[in-house]
Amino acid sequence: MPHLIVYANEPDLAGREAEVIAALTDAVVAVYGEWAREIAVVQLIGIPPGRWGIGGRPVEAPAPRVTFGIKDAAFTRPDADDIVAGLVTGVTDALVGVFGEGVRAGTTVELVGTPAGRSGMGGEVVLT
Repeated sequence: MPHLIVYANEPDLAGREAEVIAALTDAVVAVYGEWAREIAVVQLIGIPPGRWGIGGRPVEAPAPRVTFGIKDAAFTRPDADDIVAGLVTGVTDALVGVFGEGVRAGTTVELVGTPAGRSGMGGEVVLT
């Protein structure tokens, strides 16, 4: 299942949670198809001002950072480059659509692949 953890500046995020969740879910669906809508998970973590640093100094308004967990098999498909590009572009565009163009350059999307048999759900190991 696609699982996105979004770290964002708390003041930017506050009051926009539903909009961010909807936009990111739509970005996932644009790449995977409508079947992914019901299983896409989005977690939002707001970071208070002064608790995010870049270059050894606190940053007042950092761009969002996304860790996007997907099945490792996605990276070995013949269309893997298209999937990666579509997810990175779609997630970035979704966040820009909510927070504004000013976050584009600093937004980070990290795709993290989980091999089959290395995760579980409901107390059972997921083998696919």
